[in-house]
Amino acid sequence: MNVFFEESGDFKVGTVLSQAGESYQVEMASGKRNKVKTKDVLLQFEKPAPAELLEQAKAVAADVDLDFLWEVAGEEEFGFAELGAEYFGHAPLAHEAAGLILSLHSSPIYFYKKGRGRYKAAPEQSLKAALAGIEKKKQQAIIQQQYVDELKQNRLPAAMQNIVQQLLFKPDKNTIEYKALEAACDELHTTPPRLMLAAGGIASPKDLHMAKFLFENFPKGHGFPELAVPQAPATLPLAAVEAFSIDDVTTTEIDDAFSVVHLDGGKVRVGIHIAAPGLGIRPDDAIDKIARGRMSTVYMPGDKITMLPDSIVDAFTLAEGKTCPALSLYATLDPADWSVIATETRAELVPIANNLRHNDLDDVVNEASLADGSGEYPRKAELTLLWAWAQQLEQGRMVKREAFGLKPEQNNRVDFNFYVEDDVVTISRRKRGAPLDKIVAELMIFANSTWGKMMHDHGVPGIYRSQGQGVGGWAAKMQVRMLTHAAPHQGLGVDQYAWSTSPLRRYTDLVNQWQILACAEHGVTAPLVAPFKHKDANLFAIVSAFDAAYAAYADFQSNMERYWCLRWLGQEDAKEVDAVVLKDEVLRLVEIPLVIRLPGMPSLARGIQVKLDVLRWDEVDLGIETRLGEVPVTQTASEDVGFEEDDLVDEANDPAQVEETVAEAADPVQAEVAVTAAAGQDGAAEPSGQ
Repeated sequence: MNVFFEESGDFKVGTVLSQAGESYQVEMASGKRNKVKTKDVLLQFEKPAPAELLEQAKAVAADVDLDFLWEVAGEEEFGFAELGAEYFGHAPLAHEAAGLILSLHSSPIYFYKKGRGRYKAAPEQSLKAALAGIEKKKQQAIIQQQYVDELKQNRLPAAMQNIVQQLLFKPDKNTIEYKALEAACDELHTTPPRLMLAAGGIASPKDLHMAKFLFENFPKGHGFPELAVPQAPATLPLAAVEAFSIDDVTTTEIDDAFSVVHLDGGKVRVGIHIAAPGLGIRPDDAIDKIARGRMSTVYMPGDKITMLPDSIVDAFTLAEGKTCPALSLYATLDPADWSVIATETRAELVPIANNLRHNDLDDVVNEASLADGSGEYPRKAELTLLWAWAQQLEQGRMVKREAFGLKPEQNNRVDFNFYVEDDVVTISRRKRGAPLDKIVAELMIFANSTWGKMMHDHGVPGIYRSQGQGVGGWAAKMQVRMLTHAAPHQGLGVDQYAWSTSPLRRYTDLVNQWQILACAEHGVTAPLVAPFKHKDANLFAIVSAFDAAYAAYADFQSNMERYWCLRWLGQEDAKEVDAVVLKDEVLRLVEIPLVIRLPGMPSLARGIQVKLDVLRWDEVDLGIETRLGEVPVTQTASEDVGFEEDDLVDEANDPAQVEETVAEAADPVQAEVAVTAAAGQDGAAEPSGQ
């Protein structure tokens, strides 16, 4: 005797060898023996042979007319044998019954299984819906294959043209468009971004990086609505000064300017004048909500996304020839020892006489010319005096740093300026710590520290940057935190440090400007009128949101600088480049700030300069492949390393993109000086760091 039975959802046949109670000992066609329970047996038959029956049953199942079978089944539950008699017009033979079972089991949209060998026909409406769904899937499969064929020919299907970014950065994996893109990538052995570039969905790798950043950080677009330009109070006094700023030629958000006035008795009053959008913008107004949503201006080589609309920047930037509302910090000095006799803060209108530019002055204003008085340039006398004070400020901070147990700052670092015009990049080197840089840096640190103390003394909270002792070694100790109360910043060598000098491009500075204005205008009652009070939930939320946004913007800026470094290699047709060893397998090119990892490189001392053969690079994943070329026989360490050993972060998990990571503590003046991105005609330079 042979049996047709169900086992684990599959149908099998075999020859019965013996029966014991409620089970059979069955031999399969393969010779394997199975124990089969009698309740699982659907058919018992003598002929044909098991293997032959199974083949005949499959043929019957293939010929079954499911629509007719469904009509015959009726609405009541039935057994397969009952239905077989109706369908075949006679009691089904063994192979017919088995074929019917196979057909019923493989057609769940027509027949619902109710038990072993028992079924029920699907309701008419359910069947129609299921059949419509199947037909829809068939049509979708045809369309999907058409999309795949087009993509494989580097043509972007019309249905994908408006959803390119969605497909790349946040896809719905259930859509036929995504499935087609994925299938085409699998067949072409490529990735979605590369296929979109080939098919014209994204114009260039630069547009790819930009699109990803905007999609993630500016999903509603980065344009501005039409807004009325706020006005500063008409009652502001006019300052009796001639102020001047010092910026890169591309800077449009001019936040800071300086003035020097000689007083009786040989004393000097230095003015640090900061653009004051806080006099016009008020917390929770329409402009504030926009600025808070962005938190900072986004900088990249060749472009920027401003925190504030151009009309508002134009109204408050310290532009040459204008009289601008400003928050001024005046320091009365004794030039005999450069001691600070008194400070005063007030809101006022400040005449801006000059916008000095690094590009015009860097070649003539240097330590030698300032020392011997040589050269002619605007504001020579004022710059000479400010240079002398800046050196004293720096020395004072260094004493404080040493008291904190930190190493001296490095002054041999090199900054790189990026200029992009018509998609051509120029990268220029500029040694950090030049006199103009140091003047701006030291006076900004002085202002941020002084105003931080002012808020603390008045009992008004602010947003501070602190760096204190920690655990876990140097890296943990040098971590910088943002707080709402005053605390030392050991890396800078100051007792407190509150970002306050860039309110046109950083929201934290705008918040602090409101708090400082409250202190200056209301004195001891400032805690009652300041926009943000102690333990204000809004202030904590701003700190958290700013940290997240600023980190995302910094990553994007770093990626775009890396992209333009790779573009520079192509422009220069670079086959061989000079590089300096930073640490172990990490090097930086000498002419551009491109940091790479070279696995397997022999051990060389930090600062050794070598030659690398450039093999290939990739503007999509920002990777580069090089090979060690020439190592000088006489290995003399270069002073142009640009990093402390402790500034390097292990990027072993991302060898394709080793980023130039600088610890904040080892580079305090970078906050106000280091120009890490310069845009084209409409761009601006962005200090980064503290």
